[in-house]
Amino acid sequence: MHIFKRVSHLRDFIKDRKTEGKHIGFVPTMGALHQGHLSLVSVSLEECDITIVSIFVNPLQFNDPNDLKLYPRPLESDIQMLVNSKADVLFLPEVDDIYPPGSEKTLDFDPGSLASVMEGKFRPGHFNGVAQVMFRLLSIVEPERLYMGQKDFQQLAIVRKLITDKNLHTILVMCPILREPNGLAMSSRNVRLSPAARKEAGIIYNTLSEALRDFEEGVAISEIKEKSLRALTRKDFVPEYFEIVDGLDLEDVADNHASQFIVACCAVKVEGVRLIDNMIWTEN
Repeated sequence: MHIFKRVSHLRDFIKDRKTEGKHIGFVPTMGALHQGHLSLVSVSLEECDITIVSIFVNPLQFNDPNDLKLYPRPLESDIQMLVNSKADVLFLPEVDDIYPPGSEKTLDFDPGSLASVMEGKFRPGHFNGVAQVMFRLLSIVEPERLYMGQKDFQQLAIVRKLITDKNLHTILVMCPILREPNGLAMSSRNVRLSPAARKEAGIIYNTLSEALRDFEEGVAISEIKEKSLRALTRKDFVPEYFEIVDGLDLEDVADNHASQFIVACCAVKVEGVRLIDNMIWTEN
């Protein structure tokens, strides 16, 4: 596996591979890798000639400085996992490589209402940081295919709009959520939970599943949301939202037949650790 830390070195490598007619797949991460990340790498390896993985903890998408400070950075184990996964390239930039001194720190991109709901209410400025780093990374790598996990569903919607609005020649591929045995969505943040809380956090997936059953039985959307929030309110658990939205514009779904693409999304603080999850209920 090649490891590049400088943008110029990576771009030279990519230029040579594209001259050879190779197709590039790209998996952007913030490290602390788990099987969910490796599943993205696996799909890219199947569909592309060259798979590039980036590890970059983007400071612009943390509205809580303490969250940035506590974010896990097990670089040695991350590298070994990528070597074992047969990834072709690891891009490991520093902040100054992604945001060179004196460069423009704002991006002419308006995600609109996609960024103001759900996560946007609780993490002001988060998606501006996401859009900024994704535009920078996509401009550097210029991949044919971009692989991202369904767990960050709102982020996917915004990156999809970014690709469209900026006329980037990249296909966004959404890969399914990988889950721990109790149903908890795999996340780099899970390691910060106590063993007991990590086990109990399976209630998040159980709640999404129970809500889907209610939805299929015709229970009103408002009732489903209220019931789900009650289920997620328990010792050391603080639900921030449980929303049922259209999968394209993230607008609230008013009734069971209001959209052909319905997604339930939620966020819960468990022992102060913020966990998000979602479940696609209908998809045309």
